[in-house]
Amino acid sequence: MTLSELLPSLGCEAADHLEPGVWPRSTCLGPGGELLFAGAPVSHLAARFGTPAYLLDEDEVRQNARAYRRALPDAEVAYASKALCTRAVLRWIAEEGLSLDTCSAGEIAVARSVGFPAERILLHGNAKTPEDLKAALSYGVRRIVVDSLDEIEQLGALATGAQQVLIRVTPDVAAGTHAAITTGTEGQKFGFSLREEVRDNLDRAVSAVLAQPGLRLAGLHCHIGSQVSRVDFYEQTARKMIAVLVRLRATHGVTLRELDLGGGHAVRYLPGDTGFDLDGYVRRLRVALAYECTSHGFPLPKLTIEPGRAIVGPAGITVYRVCAVKRGSRTFVAVDGGMSDNARPALYGAAYTARLIGRRSRAARRPMTVVGRHCESGDVLADGLALPDDVHPGDLLAVPCTGAYHHSLASNYNLVGRPPVVGVSRGTATLLVRRETEEDLLKRDLG
Repeated sequence: MTLSELLPSLGCEAADHLEPGVWPRSTCLGPGGELLFAGAPVSHLAARFGTPAYLLDEDEVRQNARAYRRALPDAEVAYASKALCTRAVLRWIAEEGLSLDTCSAGEIAVARSVGFPAERILLHGNAKTPEDLKAALSYGVRRIVVDSLDEIEQLGALATGAQQVLIRVTPDVAAGTHAAITTGTEGQKFGFSLREEVRDNLDRAVSAVLAQPGLRLAGLHCHIGSQVSRVDFYEQTARKMIAVLVRLRATHGVTLRELDLGGGHAVRYLPGDTGFDLDGYVRRLRVALAYECTSHGFPLPKLTIEPGRAIVGPAGITVYRVCAVKRGSRTFVAVDGGMSDNARPALYGAAYTARLIGRRSRAARRPMTVVGRHCESGDVLADGLALPDDVHPGDLLAVPCTGAYHHSLASNYNLVGRPPVVGVSRGTATLLVRRETEEDLLKRDLG
């Protein structure tokens, strides 16, 4: 019996009766206000693993990975590990046949520890350290995305074989996202500009790579931002990138066969949010690439895309316990986590929903502000949230769509230990990353 077939027998309402598209597909409301997640009662998981805790549905992660593979069978799908990089997650990704996009020696180390195939890994980043480059070379990472002339020189000095590289280009496409997560417009720290007044830097980069005996130029890379919902921005980017490949062929006599269009595909955090139309993305991308390549007599490049958030984000929830409720001109519900386990609201105003779980309440709902425990006024997890008026200390709150950029961005602010990551599959929970303890925090303090 599949999980979707099992839920009705548990007396559950469908996930769509929560907020459509926001909660993980395996989430449902059970008897007595219980929230079931991947077949397990969340209040039981909170009692077992403590709060706050990140819960991750393994089956949904795998299903999302398979959806990308089905939609793009001829392309390379590289999971963006910065979204969530743990041994278990990378093992699932490897088993589902995806490649891996890394940004540091640390992420490569995690991949290496689970035997992720090096030929399916790429490394990028705007400021790679010598340690990052050495880690990639020592493991045999197939492609390194170069981001500056200095990096090309450094990598060329370290590489002893024919290391494949991609050059990152800034396509000057505004993707309609928050400035803090926009990466494809002019004036960014990422990549080489296409603006005419500075375009010679890209030509210099191509010449520099071609002049290095230890490097082999394989193609171009770009990324336009995160949480991008409109597929026409990717279509526009693809057309621009083919034009660049055509110009480089004419200028340098090289026909580059690989094109990495990055990721950044949006997910739903709130009811009414626009999700990402994967099927529409594939259709428009194929048409745009085929048309531009045919028009210019250019061979269709091997395509790589880098979804991260879209694979793990919707598969996760975070569970908190209420510590205090303060009523006045505003009602504040303070929980035992906050900006140390979810930095996104403080970083760029990301919005979330949440709900009371573990009990049913008939109390009227009032707008409340869910805040964290940290010494910052900006430590707000959700504002204007309708919660039952009888919410009180000891209650549990669950926040959906927290699989991406929560564990990755977590900190030790106020010396609060980072939460555990718990994988759940068909009712069985497995501790993937244990909770950080005070002893862990003191180990690094050698004073």
